[in-house]
Amino acid sequence: MQKGTIGVTTENIFPVIKKFLYSDHEIFLRELVSNAIDATQKLKTLASVGEAKGELGELNVKVSINKDKGTLTVSDCGIGMTSEDIDKYINQIAFSGAEEFLAKYKDSANSIIGHFGLGFYSAFMVAKKVEIYSLSYKDGAKAVKWSCDGSPEYTMEECDKANRGTDIVLYVDDENKDFLEQSRIDGLLKKYCRFLPILVISGKEQEWKDGKYVDTDKDKVINVTDPAWMKKPSDLTKEDYLNFYHDLYPGQEDPLFWIHLNVDYPFTLTGILYFPKIKNNFEINKNRIQLYCNQVFVTDSVEGVVPEFLMLLQGVIDSPDIPLNVSRSYLQSDAAVKKISTYITKKVSARLEEIFKSDRTEYESKWDDIKIFIEYGMLTEQKFCESAMKFVLLSNTDGKHFTLDEYKTLIESEQIDKDGNLIYLYATDAIAQYNYINSAKEKGYDVLLMDGQLDSHFIGLLESKLEKSQFVRVDSDVIGNLIKKDTKKEVNLSQLQREILTTESRSQIPAIEKCEFVVSFEAMGETDAPLIITQGEYMRRMKEMAAMQPGMSFYGELPDSYSLIVNTDHPLVAKVLNDADANIASEVSPILESISSKNNQISELKKDNKTADEIKQLESEVSELRSKQENLISEYASKQAVVKQLIDLALLGNGLLKGEALSSFIKRSVELL
Repeated sequence: MQKGTIGVTTENIFPVIKKFLYSDHEIFLRELVSNAIDATQKLKTLASVGEAKGELGELNVKVSINKDKGTLTVSDCGIGMTSEDIDKYINQIAFSGAEEFLAKYKDSANSIIGHFGLGFYSAFMVAKKVEIYSLSYKDGAKAVKWSCDGSPEYTMEECDKANRGTDIVLYVDDENKDFLEQSRIDGLLKKYCRFLPILVISGKEQEWKDGKYVDTDKDKVINVTDPAWMKKPSDLTKEDYLNFYHDLYPGQEDPLFWIHLNVDYPFTLTGILYFPKIKNNFEINKNRIQLYCNQVFVTDSVEGVVPEFLMLLQGVIDSPDIPLNVSRSYLQSDAAVKKISTYITKKVSARLEEIFKSDRTEYESKWDDIKIFIEYGMLTEQKFCESAMKFVLLSNTDGKHFTLDEYKTLIESEQIDKDGNLIYLYATDAIAQYNYINSAKEKGYDVLLMDGQLDSHFIGLLESKLEKSQFVRVDSDVIGNLIKKDTKKEVNLSQLQREILTTESRSQIPAIEKCEFVVSFEAMGETDAPLIITQGEYMRRMKEMAAMQPGMSFYGELPDSYSLIVNTDHPLVAKVLNDADANIASEVSPILESISSKNNQISELKKDNKTADEIKQLESEVSELRSKQENLISEYASKQAVVKQLIDLALLGNGLLKGEALSSFIKRSVELL
């Protein structure tokens, strides 16, 4: 029997391995099975070139549990090891000591396994003792047993082993007895090993018998050795892609379409990415894409490898070129990862453009589902944005789809303002904004429907990309002001009439929390609505973006600002004015004249640098007169059912009439009828 000390310079190496290298203890099973797969693959390679003689037999990896002995065993039929191999690969750990190791890798332990061959030692995270039984494929080789209890001392001796390959026997410690449960082991194997290229067997298939599940004689195979992403796209049918998707994500709807990745230079990358249907809220689920390394599952946290906007996708990426962290499998931000990320972005862009060009009808039919992918990509990834300008679509309120160039051609004859800007009119709710949309169409304009969750941000992006272009929501102003032309009809009202109409209107607006109204006047023609409520484009956009970006909460706290626009051409407005002229104009006129006179006095006093007391006295008198004027007009307006009805109709059209005010409107409407 050979006794010795594992080639490290400190007895602290095992605590380092156990507590520092691997924070997830379950990783040990992935490492041991991966090593067994490697040993089997090496044997197949040697046999293919004639260096391994004889029959290969059944090549599989077995994971078995013996609860009575407290052992978990990983067995393979691969190349095996001689005592010299064990000396070289097991007894020597290629670094000088734990302290140096910690100093060098405390911030990034990402590539340690690949460089130092520590995968086997992960067994000591869950085992109080580990034994190796191995018989090399080499002619005349003798079987060898290696044993270690987690200290630097080991024993190695010849043993009896009939079959080629290696058995790793773990004597599971008391803290990790859950790894002796078949369900626990099967769950881990399905997580990490479900697509390994060599069959992985764990326990027996079960059947229902006498009221319980019992083992059969049939081995339970954990994995599929030839997953779809490892095949050529030409060898796969639509059904193959869909079956693989549903195997990965049971119970989900069919994906919209997919992209098969396959590149071998300047890095190796294979995989299949699916565009799933996204329902309801826009959420980035960062556990949709699974990362594999040579068919071994590594992680579903693929930040860095996949651009952020493609986190919405689902599927598999497999690359041996991505550096991995041995503990939690996080990815390094290095040049290789960035190249892969760039490649995936280009591939997705090319695939979308291909679908758009080859089957425009199919592309448009799926537009509502893929729109969120494309807009999010354009907002967050400059290179993708440049490509997507060719296949991003705009949809109008008639349900028609246009490329950016197509839509520009459609509207440029009618929707250019007096300054030469191309005005894109849009609505966010085709039903709630129906009247505004209809008014725009009657004037010969087209209206886009921008009702997506990202559209408020996307509009800003398009304005920055499209030369001399502005997006204006169709309810942000009266139709005549949405696209300002050279000609505009003047409002013919005296100052007295403006004061009366303004106060009449404002006084009859019910109290609405966090809403402010400004009254203005437009001559819009007799057929347009008598009163219209609009919301300014800038502040509304800021508030919409504030709802999605916490950093803009300042705008979110501001009250909603609306314009109540009075159409002075409408017969009902003319009637309101005539009634006011007949009933209160004679009382309001002298008050208004007095206010004007006192304001003039104040201006003169300020020019002559008179004392503040005189000015303050006059300002107080003006304030009293204004209050008197407002009270007079408001009291009159409160008795005018037509005024109240016109205000409420305008509020109702914007969804602002609620509660008691809505109830009063309904009651008044019945009375007027």
